[in-house]
Amino acid sequence: DAPANGNVKRRVILIAIAALFILAGIAWYVLWLTVFSLREVTDDAYVNGNQVAVSAQVAGTVIAVLADDTQRVDAGQVLVKLDPTDTQVAFAKAKSALANAVRQVRQQTDMASQDDAATTVRKLDLSRAQADLKRRQPLLADKAIAPEEVAHARDAVATAKAALDLATRQSAAAHALVDGTDIEHNASVMQAKAAFREAWLNDERNAIVAPIGGYVAQRSVQVGTRVQPGQPLLTVIPLHDLWVDANFKESQLAHIRIGQPAHVESDLYSGDV
Repeated sequence: DAPANGNVKRRVILIAIAALFILAGIAWYVLWLTVFSLREVTDDAYVNGNQVAVSAQVAGTVIAVLADDTQRVDAGQVLVKLDPTDTQVAFAKAKSALANAVRQVRQQTDMASQDDAATTVRKLDLSRAQADLKRRQPLLADKAIAPEEVAHARDAVATAKAALDLATRQSAAAHALVDGTDIEHNASVMQAKAAFREAWLNDERNAIVAPIGGYVAQRSVQVGTRVQPGQPLLTVIPLHDLWVDANFKESQLAHIRIGQPAHVESDLYSGDV
């Protein structure tokens, strides 16, 4: 009986082990059918990110490069300096031109006032000449004065009218330059102010700063290089906004949906990222 009982026990154990394997196989099949078969894997994937190109906004000669590849920089940090000599000269000229424009407009305003006064004087001269002619004309009828005096009086009136007309035109021309606006908003002053602001900006742009924080890459600028506006000098890559571009086959796209979790494993460093 003992050998028979041993055989029964072994048979039961083997059946139990077989059942466990069968259950494990079924569980694995169900897991593969519901989970693993729906996963898609690719090793054609790359880390990508925004690449912010830093370029010159003004022409100039590079006198200093203050950042190199792989170096961490902050937004607003000076990366490259250009020789400021040319822009400083242009800024000084623009500053002088603005001051001259203000002085010129003030002179034009004063001239308009002077022309107004001259017009008033010419009106008085015309009134006197007309009054003198009016007094002399009756005397000519009575032959109390010579005809030449009346002729001279008429000439004086014509001359006074011509002088008044000239003064009126000069006054109108002077007022056309200054009327309707103050000195600050005068067209000439505003144009000189715009040139002054442009010259100031160009002088400030000799210091080329980082537009965003990140790491420097693709530096091509060197000290002594003559750069032009728009010429790329280096690139800043912000590492706070990176993503992975994964390329799948068309047959794999059937099981891929927006919002699905992704598992990324790097071949550069050990472990998952």
